[in-house]
Amino acid sequence: MRVILKISGEALAGKSKFGLNEEMLSMIAKQVKTLTEMNVQVAVVVGGGNFWRGRTSNSMDRATADYMGMIATVINALALQDAFEAINIPTRVQSAIEMKEVAEPYIRRRAMSHLSKNIVVIFAAGTGNPFFSTDTTAALRAAEIEADIILLAKKVDAVYSDDPESNSNAIRYEELTHMDLLEKSLKVMDSTAASLCMDNNIPIHVFGLSEPDNVIKAVCGEKIGTIIK
Repeated sequence: MRVILKISGEALAGKSKFGLNEEMLSMIAKQVKTLTEMNVQVAVVVGGGNFWRGRTSNSMDRATADYMGMIATVINALALQDAFEAINIPTRVQSAIEMKEVAEPYIRRRAMSHLSKNIVVIFAAGTGNPFFSTDTTAALRAAEIEADIILLAKKVDAVYSDDPESNSNAIRYEELTHMDLLEKSLKVMDSTAASLCMDNNIPIHVFGLSEPDNVIKAVCGEKIGTIIK
């Protein structure tokens, strides 16, 4: 089994909502190690919202803001790599923007070769292009490396009809289709990512990252969060 684990930057920040939470990094690393011991091939796509959210800037050029966000994802990728290697998980970071001193360039065949050897691959710097989110990166990489599912680890524990923090009446969904995401304008991922997953028949499992062992539970098919297929 081959999975894409998409981790939002906000989830890496933990309760502080900014920067990196070492306990969260350690918790993720331990779960990824368990998956590799189960012979699950793991690729990770990480966001950068714990350092920079380009879309919140009204005065900055959008492309510039997006490139800054891509660099933020490289910081997170290196932090994850360090946490993984601290518990002896062989790991490679591949960046869509060339940074040869700290990461390999993204090469599809090399990524698939690493995965086949049970080496975890962390995809950084998004797609390397502005105007595309890291959710779209997860969908694109999942299609490219022929992943079986995208595990979408978020701050919230499932997909809701509205923000559950600001609307106590928000409806919690257990199962949806890709088209539901588009028609209901649900904000769990952007429309480009949802369309790409739909066109390539890639299922998505959305769940909260803060609960212990949720990544393992998702891979094992336990009913947590929301399944989109």
